Amino acid sequence: MATIKEVLVPDIGDFKDIPVIEVLVKAGDRVKEEDSLITLETDKATMEVPAPFDGIIKDLRVSVGDSVSEGTVILSIEEIQAEEDSSKDEAATAAPAVEPAPAPETPPIIAQEASPTPAAPTAPAAPAIPPKTGETNASSAHASPGVRRFARELGVDINLVSGTGPKDRILKEDIQTFVKNSIQSGGSGAATGSGLGFSLPAWPVIDFEKFGPIEKKTLSRIKKISGAALHRNWVTIPHITQHDEVDITELEVFRKSLAKDAEKSGVKVTPLTLIMKAAAAALKKFPEFNSSLTPEGDALFIKQYFHIGVAVDTPGGLVVPVIRDVDKKGILQIAEELGKVSIKARDGKLAPADMSGGTFSISSLGGIGGSHFTPIVNAPEVAILGVARSAMKPIWNGSEFTPRLILPLSLSYDHRVIDGAEGARFITYLNQVLSDIRRVLL
Repeated sequence: MATIKEVLVPDIGDFKDIPVIEVLVKAGDRVKEEDSLITLETDKATMEVPAPFDGIIKDLRVSVGDSVSEGTVILSIEEIQAEEDSSKDEAATAAPAVEPAPAPETPPIIAQEASPTPAAPTAPAAPAIPPKTGETNASSAHASPGVRRFARELGVDINLVSGTGPKDRILKEDIQTFVKNSIQSGGSGAATGSGLGFSLPAWPVIDFEKFGPIEKKTLSRIKKISGAALHRNWVTIPHITQHDEVDITELEVFRKSLAKDAEKSGVKVTPLTLIMKAAAAALKKFPEFNSSLTPEGDALFIKQYFHIGVAVDTPGGLVVPVIRDVDKKGILQIAEELGKVSIKARDGKLAPADMSGGTFSISSLGGIGGSHFTPIVNAPEVAILGVARSAMKPIWNGSEFTPRLILPLSLSYDHRVIDGAEGARFITYLNQVLSDIRRVLL
């Protein structure tokens, strides 16, 4: 007998007020288990809520633009048991199926909270306006704790921001628009915490069409959302980038020997897998690279776990899923997890939990090309490793030139935490580990 059950927002992380950007079903639709019902957008990615069982959609409780959190009912489904489903299919050609009377509702499946990414504002936020006397109390602004925290991270006085949400609620995109407008206008309401001590000149406004035909392309959601954080990290973190090259000739021989056995299990061992393992060893030896500054900037949180984020190129932009406890896992296990999370990233199915808790990041361009570059530190981390494409080069061994496989590395770090000597020691040690992977056993 069929029953009607409510479907709640599933476990997507410890967040609140995440917007619904797509509703993929309507009342009367027949769905199967794992079919997508709605699409949510976090501050880093989009994800779809799947149907927990086979059934027929009875009624929708949310629409595009609504914000949902843990336990929010999104719709109800009339569950269809497997035997009932087959009998209905057989009877469909003989007579119309009679809808059974709904049974009492069963307890809903409880889910976890969602990420605080707002819906797109309907109008641009107003440019910076000097506050009126007596209006500097942040409590007068109508905004969620997550949005207030985001404003503090960017050095924005939230009282200067105009809200475009319901009842003038300030959304995250309002903060981003405010920062953009302030930079373009040279305003003083945002990014004063950057330490520049002066207003930036206005962004040049040019009619490009007068020089020739143009095409305007809207940025992807991921790029819009991450843009403000990248700008904050670049402006507020004093970056230093240490470049080096490492001989990975023996490492590649070892990788290929592993790859043959791994392929039998459907696992692909890439150079990045071994680099992650080597990076974990270097982080253990140099713990300040595995730390974060306190909000006051006068102490460090030294982390005793080693969760490494890996930048993945997707159609919508870069996302950084995290592989946890890299130091405790074998190479094949890391390779398997990396392969799975990369597929999820490209399919836009990463959850906030997949991208949180990182202590160090790696950005690999090896599959694309180039040599050295300057990766931006992913705050609140203090360092990031850039990896480019390896190439065969003639290396002098003391008596002759021999062909060796050389890998370019680029290590960026927060100079408030790490000085140049420490940076040189870290990348030198990493070089040694990659040259002889057996060092990870020491």
